[in-house]
Amino acid sequence: MTLRVGLIQTRTPASHAAALAHVAPLVREAAAQGATFIATPEGTNILQRDKALLLPQLTLLADDPVVQGLQALAAELSVAILVGSALVKREDGKAANRAALISPLGDIVATYDKLHMFDVDLPTGESARESETYEPGDEAVAVHAGQMRLGLTICYDVRFPALYRALAIAGAQVIVTPAAFTRPTGEAHWEILLRARAIETGSFVLAPAQGGFHEDGRGTYGRTLAVGPWGEVLGKLDHDEPGVLVVDLDLEAVDKARTAIPALANARAFETPISIL
Repeated sequence: MTLRVGLIQTRTPASHAAALAHVAPLVREAAAQGATFIATPEGTNILQRDKALLLPQLTLLADDPVVQGLQALAAELSVAILVGSALVKREDGKAANRAALISPLGDIVATYDKLHMFDVDLPTGESARESETYEPGDEAVAVHAGQMRLGLTICYDVRFPALYRALAIAGAQVIVTPAAFTRPTGEAHWEILLRARAIETGSFVLAPAQGGFHEDGRGTYGRTLAVGPWGEVLGKLDHDEPGVLVVDLDLEAVDKARTAIPALANARAFETPISIL
């Protein structure tokens, strides 16, 4: 079975109204090209590094104006939309970096809170402490999206192959990795990591990305990418400008790859070494 998907590359602004005005035409463009499943990047609803400016703008997921706008758009266009992530308020008042899958009827049918927080000090001098703003999730999520079995991850999760393996074992054929990768780490690792996760699990890996220099001063890498289960690049936006990547997925390729190299089935448990001798 072949499925046409659309991956959206954005340069999300620092307010909800501007973010919706930015992403909505790109979603329409993907649907006009025949995509029935459309995925947006991490931070689709707002990107603002200053906590003092960000936190007062966050709402519950159901009340977020960008999520609401994309729900209406999904229903209007009869497409499924994965909001790669929205930065939202949890019921307990803490903040979450949360993906949301919207059905073609406009309903939110699944959510996933980013598991791994981007707390790093890069050689370039750039640093990040995502855990100072967001509460990490505590469970992996795999879900049916039409005839496709979908695994949900967000950005920094790509560096943790055990998560991708768990999603594949749970039945995911397609794993989505929406991101706002930094430019230094993107140049060094972006495509390598995504292709490795696809090869290891025999899965499609779809990575809609933020790109360019944003209103809040950050720079993101772009280069939205679609990878097949054999590790082949199916499509790429080789730039950091806003845009749309549309690719066709032959879901039978997943079974073929996993049959040819049954790494998921062949894996064995082992004892962890106590120390290096």
